[in-house]
Amino acid sequence: MRGLVVIILTTPFVQFLGRSWTLADITVAATLLAHHGLCLFAPFHFTWAAFWVAAALSILTGLGVTLGFHRHLAHKSLRLPKWLEYLFAYFGALSLQGSPIEWVSVHRYHHQFTDTERDPHSPLKGFWFSHMGWIFDSTSRYRKNGGLKNVEDMKKQWFYRLLHRTYVLHIIVSGALLYALGGLPFFIWGMGVRMVCVLHITLLVNSAGHIWGTQVWNTGDLSKNNWLLGWIALGEGWHNNHHAFEYSARQGLEWWQVDLTWYVITALQAIGLATDVKVPTESQMRLKALKKY
Repeated sequence: MRGLVVIILTTPFVQFLGRSWTLADITVAATLLAHHGLCLFAPFHFTWAAFWVAAALSILTGLGVTLGFHRHLAHKSLRLPKWLEYLFAYFGALSLQGSPIEWVSVHRYHHQFTDTERDPHSPLKGFWFSHMGWIFDSTSRYRKNGGLKNVEDMKKQWFYRLLHRTYVLHIIVSGALLYALGGLPFFIWGMGVRMVCVLHITLLVNSAGHIWGTQVWNTGDLSKNNWLLGWIALGEGWHNNHHAFEYSARQGLEWWQVDLTWYVITALQAIGLATDVKVPTESQMRLKALKKY
């Protein structure tokens, strides 16, 4: 009973009743509500073509986030040719998780202030805040840490500046294209089901990835390795591994830790499109291990 009360009291709906909402917060909430609402119509507009379009877009936009936004832009774990870097970043922008500049800024602050009050999605404020509540609080995301000042490397590039300013337009255009190609089934499954699934899988790394799982590395935070997230989040669920070795392009460090993003990186490396791919050395791993490595 006590656990149930805690869950109820830490939902964003309760947490944010006593604070002021900015226009940006209201817009974000309305947008996410609309996309979740689309999912209610999915069973009535199911076609196999729509399903496979949603599945393909889930992989492409998912890799845009995990490989493009996260391992490449946020942590510089590898190098890609500019055309491929921008392509992955564009796929990521179609995931409804913000522009590359915005996403990378939040993530860099997360690593700078992990599991503290200044962490943009700190688990100290409860599961629901770390999962979704922080998205509805622009103050938590930006202002308390100084805004977008930690992404100067990206702000120097015209492509990321343009995508940051026109981010919403690309989401709208992608929805229009889906509708033009396949009517309501493509629109509902491609803009509703696909976006909601990819979004929540990413958000579970922020929330569940700091609550449930195992720790094998001395990271000084709450990050966990979660095998289920490892599978569904394209390798991002080996979160304790990631916090131990932020620079590593590989997050599934054991042979049995499935990391689909890493497999794509190794394929790109094999054909010469990914270079300077960083992974931890044996000595670095021994220093971080909680048990004898």
